[in-house]
Amino acid sequence: MAGSVDVDMPRELVIERLTGFVTSQQRPHPLRVAVDGPDAAGKTTLADELAAALLEHGRPVLRISADDFHRPAEERLRRGSLSAEGYFLDAFDYPALRRLVLDPLGPDGDRRYQRAVTAARLTPEPERAPANAVLVLDGVFLLRDELRSAWDLTVHVTVTPAESLRRALVRDVELFGSEATVRERYTHRYLPGQDLYRAAAHPEQTADVVIDNEDVSHPRLLSWRTGRTTP
Repeated sequence: MAGSVDVDMPRELVIERLTGFVTSQQRPHPLRVAVDGPDAAGKTTLADELAAALLEHGRPVLRISADDFHRPAEERLRRGSLSAEGYFLDAFDYPALRRLVLDPLGPDGDRRYQRAVTAARLTPEPERAPANAVLVLDGVFLLRDELRSAWDLTVHVTVTPAESLRRALVRDVELFGSEATVRERYTHRYLPGQDLYRAAAHPEQTADVVIDNEDVSHPRLLSWRTGRTTP
């Protein structure tokens, strides 16, 4: 169950609360923290800020993104470049993410992890994580069934679809070449893909912490899972 908080606060205080929440959790292996959320929700920025704050508290941090576990283009786009199902089902190599990162850092792992899978399906040399490290991993669809059991803490960052598109039209025009292309991809692929995810995984109900990031300067802390230390 999730307890309701629903209070907005300065961003610095949100990061402080999250940092305290993370550092209050004890595991005999690296703590695996998911920072989940839709496209352009601000999850990467929040994950970076959390990682920096944890480093200031003296915790070793492994900062990884699910974007480094994309499937090859022929797999990602096999249902079509604008397919919402293709985005939800085919875009990321979640088995590789579990095999190379999450499981090695878990209770039965040897703490030897790898940061990425390249387009050529090559992986960097494994690194060994300290036992007291915190993995902060951002990405979309992280609370889906294939990954849910592999997280020790989960944070879901949410914004409205309209705000996601507004930010994308500022951020992604250079990437996609035009505002029209950004709008097309979000309207047909990314936003409907998030609808499929919400229907399948219910992230706002299942995440340990839910943050409304519509106002980046004063995010709203919406809920945390009961049974955990309150953030």
